[in-house]
Amino acid sequence: MYNPSDVGKKGSVFGLPYNLEESKLVLLPVHLDVTVSYGQGTSKAPDIILSESSQLDLSLPSIHRPWELKMAMYDRIVNAGQNEIHRGRATNVIKDLEAGKEPDIEQVDFINEFCHLTHEKIEALAGSFLDLGKIVGIVGGDHSSPLGLMRALGKKGEYGILQIDAHMDLRETYEHFRYSHASIMHNALKEQAVTSLTQVGIRDFCEEEENYIANSEKPISVFYDEDIFKKTLSGVNWQTQVNAIVEHLPQNVYISFDMDGLDPSLCPHTGTPVAGGLQFNEAIYLIEQVVRSGRKIIGFDVCETGAKPWDANVAVRIIYRIATFAGVSNSLLTFK
Repeated sequence: MYNPSDVGKKGSVFGLPYNLEESKLVLLPVHLDVTVSYGQGTSKAPDIILSESSQLDLSLPSIHRPWELKMAMYDRIVNAGQNEIHRGRATNVIKDLEAGKEPDIEQVDFINEFCHLTHEKIEALAGSFLDLGKIVGIVGGDHSSPLGLMRALGKKGEYGILQIDAHMDLRETYEHFRYSHASIMHNALKEQAVTSLTQVGIRDFCEEEENYIANSEKPISVFYDEDIFKKTLSGVNWQTQVNAIVEHLPQNVYISFDMDGLDPSLCPHTGTPVAGGLQFNEAIYLIEQVVRSGRKIIGFDVCETGAKPWDANVAVRIIYRIATFAGVSNSLLTFK
């Protein structure tokens, strides 16, 4: 008999005793950070997150017996050696660009092809679990990691994306990389099944991205971090602001959570930290209200976790809360 108050099982996500076959929710670790443009190390985050997760206490104030959602993490998908080889190539490309030189296009092509094949592999794997009726979440890795899952979900039906992030990630390419972490939402919106994008916490963006939003055929709603702060100063509480955010979401919602969407004190080693951002409980409240509104979380990712215990400690709690909220929205758990 499983005792949720006992010591967690080391090497098993959240210390839970479940395997992939019996689990209703599967986490896919994506050890990928080939195209990172600032801080490195997010490819190591899934392993640290797994290690940190077993010390989590499992009870929650809002969900009844959350540990009854059977969850497990898949084995490594991205070969560590291949990630490092292509990361080295990307580093050389970026150095050339920063020095005002033309990059080696052959190296760029190698990188783009590796990322393409990686996303195809993840799409096939995620699709196999979705076909079994399981909820699938991505544990990154940089923010390019979830594209395969997004594509796999698109074969099941339409959905909108709720993105918590410091960045828009709407560049067509960045540093010549088609699958850059800075292009994930541009690539996602190419998918016919993705009907809308709602961004929260944005505070670093470029003119190309502003123009993309202005000319997008699909609705893109941006809730800038600065505007959130100003409204709060003017007496508009977070509950009211969250209600406005949730109104932009369709029935089926994919949550894409970049850790740099949070205050950097919570994720100091994330790939591209930016001053400002949401507090932990603000982010959790937003996701909870998505579920309480009657909407369904069909999948999610948590990416850009720094490869340090504190960053992983926070990410573990973000992942656990999103996973259990997804459980509630899929009638596998209940609110208290």
